[in-house]
Amino acid sequence: AAPPPVAAASAAATRPVPGGKAGLGEQTVVDAVRALRRGELILVTDDEDRENEGDLIMASELATAERMAFMVRHTSGVVCVSMPGARIDALELPPMVGRNEDPKGTAFTVSVDAKAGTTTGISAADRAETLRQLADPARSAADFTRPGHIFPLRAREGGVIVREGHTEATLDLLLLAGMAPCGALSEVVSADGLEMARMPELRRFAAEHGLALTTIADLVAYRAAHGMADAIRPID
Repeated sequence: AAPPPVAAASAAATRPVPGGKAGLGEQTVVDAVRALRRGELILVTDDEDRENEGDLIMASELATAERMAFMVRHTSGVVCVSMPGARIDALELPPMVGRNEDPKGTAFTVSVDAKAGTTTGISAADRAETLRQLADPARSAADFTRPGHIFPLRAREGGVIVREGHTEATLDLLLLAGMAPCGALSEVVSADGLEMARMPELRRFAAEHGLALTTIADLVAYRAAHGMADAIRPID
């Protein structure tokens, strides 16, 4: 089943995106932030000359089994969670490998499951529980087992201004929403499941399932246009 529908993104606000990158307009950033506050999944795409992929993203604190099942069904099934470096350190999560050879520098740590409230850790309900606990600042390293089925990512300080990746976009959007800086993300696959979904398939997917759609280029432009190049503040 699809997640609850959301209002289509407005095309009214169309501030130009720096660097000549194609964007959908800054209103799509606002729509995505509001959808996250409602607990909905959103779709965020990066630049065509980068990964050219779209990630489903949701706020970990509002994760449910139903939303997780939707995420797994339409993505690679590898569910990551973006968190600030300070939270990663507090949870005592070391890098997945000593030498990171990922072409985009994605900073994976060891994977985790929540100890309490889960069984095998792989079900949609278990993964949603792990996400909610990761978003809870009262939870500590002792509350999680390693390895597990959720893959934490260390977001770069400075967000998309420093690194235009989905890891940073996830945190930036949550900070704009005034929510816990902990968000789940996973890459959308094509309808046949054989490759990653690209534009325009991602547009069709968002429209079909009523998902707010925005781009990292729009997020960069939004921060620059609203005096948030150095620090993010929640928006209405």
